[in-house]
Amino acid sequence: MTGASGIVYGLRLLECLLKADISVHLMVSSAAQTVVAMETDLRFPTRSRDLQKYLAAYFSVAPELLYCYSGIQWTAPLASGSHRIQTMVVCPCTVGAISAIARGANDNLIERAADVMLKEQRKLILVPREAPFSVIHLENMLTLARLGAVILPANPGFYHRPRRVEDLVDFIVARILDHAGVKHHIVARWGEVIL
Repeated sequence: MTGASGIVYGLRLLECLLKADISVHLMVSSAAQTVVAMETDLRFPTRSRDLQKYLAAYFSVAPELLYCYSGIQWTAPLASGSHRIQTMVVCPCTVGAISAIARGANDNLIERAADVMLKEQRKLILVPREAPFSVIHLENMLTLARLGAVILPANPGFYHRPRRVEDLVDFIVARILDHAGVKHHIVARWGEVIL
């Protein structure tokens, strides 16, 4: 999670992954810590171990499903291509993070892990929540798309007739889960009805 507005997308994605018993390696930038406090009633602890316990309790899941890292935890497995993580999602993703990833900055663990995903030709999904995009933003996204990243802006559809904000959030999270190869039933697909 980076410091873009729309932290609810990242939280809902985290919830869906954990509830599906998928092990999650979570990186939360310091800016994301601030946004969590601004946009929700949650207060993330700053220490990784404390954040792991806090989120495991919040989502009522086994703590072993969740690994949390700080932005400067360079010894994290995610900093190496030898680690077996196959998919990384940056949600929400600031345009600053997109810029840094596009130029291979590696100034924090999120950027380094994204760089590893690109160099190892693994799935990298970036979820920008910005409007409008400048030419610089678009060029950085195009660079990343050419490198194999999936650019999935948080632009919900309305054909499923959302009635609540949560329905709009679930629309985007469902698309992320689809691209990550995770089965779900949180939103009906085009032409389907969820019973």
